[in-house]
Amino acid sequence: MQQRIVICTGGQLGPWALEYIQSGDMLIGADSGAHFLVAQGLRPDISIGDFDSVTEEELASIRSSSGQTIACDPVDKDYTDTEMAFRLALDLKPQELVLLGALGTRFDHSLANVHLLALAAEQNVRAAIIDEHNIIMLTQNEMKIQKQGFPNVSLLPLSMRVKGITLTGFQYPLTDATLSIGQSLGISNVLLTSSGTIRISEGRLLIIQSRD
Repeated sequence: MQQRIVICTGGQLGPWALEYIQSGDMLIGADSGAHFLVAQGLRPDISIGDFDSVTEEELASIRSSSGQTIACDPVDKDYTDTEMAFRLALDLKPQELVLLGALGTRFDHSLANVHLLALAAEQNVRAAIIDEHNIIMLTQNEMKIQKQGFPNVSLLPLSMRVKGITLTGFQYPLTDATLSIGQSLGISNVLLTSSGTIRISEGRLLIIQSRD
């Protein structure tokens, strides 16, 4: 079992992303995310995608610098490059999965990537999408979160309804509350201390930690 896998994909990436890569992490690069890793002097364990977002020279560099390269046809494929990388990572049974570069100017891709968190939750894998301003996670039962410089916490249902929401350690506590799609009740809560706990009894709840 791989303890922690970090995926870099082709959205917004920068030097900030390097602080979320730890010694011992397995690195997977999806399309131009693989080139980002290589350009930072890092060696992807696996690079995957159709690589339509990199030049031939960059692809050659990815191939020579990666432990393994999995290339597919850009037309004849069922999943985005990010989903291919995510599913590959889940097959490796990690304890934790971090997705960098999953948010960007393409809202359709960003939203689809957020939905991938449900796949990890189904397999009881703790997963997070991280960029400079947000940490996005999903729970189906209970999750303890750390402030980590992201003081604001918003809760949004990913299922039609989330029941039994109970918050501990927050400025605005909830006890056995229900959130439905279309409600903004869970927006912009604040952690009172360095950590807090979120419990639910039914549904899928997005937990979005943010900073300006």
